[in-house]
Amino acid sequence: MKTLLLFLVTALAEIVGCYLPYLWLRKGGSAWLLVPAAASLALFAWLLTLHPTASGRVYAAYGGVYITMAIFWLWAVDAVKPTRWDLLGAGLCLAGMAVIMFSPRAA
Repeated sequence: MKTLLLFLVTALAEIVGCYLPYLWLRKGGSAWLLVPAAASLALFAWLLTLHPTASGRVYAAYGGVYITMAIFWLWAVDAVKPTRWDLLGAGLCLAGMAVIMFSPRAA
């Protein structure tokens, strides 16, 4: 559970760090949005170091969580309701993440 929560917070930090420059560049937001964006991306990089397993495995599994969080961001922030295909794809990505992160390993 701790690992999944850490993945969710990491994904949120990355999405916010990328969304704020989008608001500045595409939606006419203030350049000051780049300050919290940089802080959010720094937080994202630091959070990746807290994951308890090999970095390559973490990055691979993190992708599934990121995709799922992006779909829910689309719904919550951009007010675009995900299709059943979006949700199915996110579910498949989470299943892949679970296989990568939680499969038995030799000691």
